[in-house]
Amino acid sequence: MFVRTIRYQMIADDLRRRVAAGEFEQRGVLPSEAELSSTYEASRVTIRRALEALRAEGLVESRQGFGWLVSGEPLRQDLSRLATLEGQLAAAGVRSERRIVSFGFVTAPARVRELLNERTVLEVRRTNLADGRPFAVVTVWCPEELGSSLSRDDVARASFLEQLGVGLGGATQTIGADAASESDAALLGVPAGSPVLVAERITRNMDGRPVLVSEHVFPAHRTKFTVELPVDDGLLNPTGMRLVD
Repeated sequence: MFVRTIRYQMIADDLRRRVAAGEFEQRGVLPSEAELSSTYEASRVTIRRALEALRAEGLVESRQGFGWLVSGEPLRQDLSRLATLEGQLAAAGVRSERRIVSFGFVTAPARVRELLNERTVLEVRRTNLADGRPFAVVTVWCPEELGSSLSRDDVARASFLEQLGVGLGGATQTIGADAASESDAALLGVPAGSPVLVAERITRNMDGRPVLVSEHVFPAHRTKFTVELPVDDGLLNPTGMRLVD
């Protein structure tokens, strides 16, 4: 008996095969509906039906600003203590890797100069990968005096927190939402303008002086931050919150 295969089912079957083969694993983002329409020579309506079929199976999901993604649990980070990305990923059983994008001494950007009170700083830009997929774009600025003993290989091997050679007294981290710049999007493998979480971290020495400034850019669909909020004297007002003009 002849069984007619509907076009969207054929496309869904092929996309299912490609997802299972790990074709989209590196980025976690599927081609756009327009690109899939061109690849399969099918209408956008047909492509959407195929994707909806895969969503019903839990294989893919859609997110505003990203399009269609391979389904997966976001990685969680604990904000209750100062720790490295690698340490947090390892604790979650995730394989981590860092790739240095740029390394050099530069004139400090205005914000960094204000915080570190330094004209020249070591600037290191890198990508962090989690199980082989881009997880964060991190830029770190360090005073020239502290950074002069570090090489590109050093910062590729381990975190600044482990190599500064000064006692650390803590850090202040501020997290906000933004849209991915073209350069960050290219490194993260997401569309430019897609949602990202941006964390600015100011790390201090034991005397309370800032010794590191860093910016961490995370694709919003892959990251969740968790923090414990103990009740203080019965007051249930959120702490650490401020309005942005």
